[in-house]
Amino acid sequence: MPTPSPAATDVPAPSVGRVIAATRVVKAYVALTKPRIIELLLITTLPTMVLAARGWPGLWLMVATLIGGTLSAGAAHAFNSYLDRDIDAVMKRTQNRPLVTGVISERGALIFAWILAAVSTAWFHWVVGQWLATVLSVVAILLYAVGYTMLLKRRTSQNIVWGGAAGCMPVLIGWAAVTNRLDWAPVALFAIIFFWTPPHYWPLALKFRKDYANAEVPMLPVVASPLRVVKEMLAYAVAMVVASLALVALTPMTWIYTGIAVVAGAWFTAGCYSLYRRTLDNAKLHSMRLFRDSIVYLSVVFAAVLVDPFLPGALQVWQA
Repeated sequence: MPTPSPAATDVPAPSVGRVIAATRVVKAYVALTKPRIIELLLITTLPTMVLAARGWPGLWLMVATLIGGTLSAGAAHAFNSYLDRDIDAVMKRTQNRPLVTGVISERGALIFAWILAAVSTAWFHWVVGQWLATVLSVVAILLYAVGYTMLLKRRTSQNIVWGGAAGCMPVLIGWAAVTNRLDWAPVALFAIIFFWTPPHYWPLALKFRKDYANAEVPMLPVVASPLRVVKEMLAYAVAMVVASLALVALTPMTWIYTGIAVVAGAWFTAGCYSLYRRTLDNAKLHSMRLFRDSIVYLSVVFAAVLVDPFLPGALQVWQA
């Protein structure tokens, strides 16, 4: 039998350790984009596109817009992770993030963020093909990375209120991707998320207020009493419900959406009121329950937005 040549026998097998290390790095870069938050943003984008088109806007346009939105949001979150690396190192909740553990270098994270920003902008321009959606995507990145992370987060207790506008941008982007313009309906959807953000995020900040205090981040639960925080959450929840019902007057919607908006809004507002009562009684707040309920609320309302255009016109409450 012929003897195998050294070239055929001396090639080393892939190192299991290297494969594991590479997988760890890939997972770390994915974690840098905060995929759970991106999932929540996409929950609002698709229903908005369906509402804008009054039906399916086309499979490819939906997929392309969701991919572009994922890239854009990933870029914003990667910039945020890079800029907040000192805060993340102090807070116990964030000490396992990749820039803190050293799995990813600071230079690597910054290059990754810029690449995602460039690719997302090019994607919206060349693939989605709507100039307004492209501009709004860039604005969303700037609002989150510059407006919220660099200017507001470390300077004001209202950081998450005004900085939360970045999280509202996907509805404007989704609408613009379909129509290449903006109307009052996406403004109402923007308002729903804008007013939803404080009662969504402040329960988390209440739970981890010591972390934020140690990191010297002036979240409202750090600088104000729990009673004031919960009062403001309740006020924002009421404004959120009003915005969800304003949508009915701005675009043709059915009784189904209206009913779901009323019931879901009443349920979530009752949760805020319950937290208010517990605060008055000096009871344990269990604020994370409201944090989880807020995600359920947003998912249910936007699911109703998604389904509504396919329901019979006879069910419409208001003809715009």
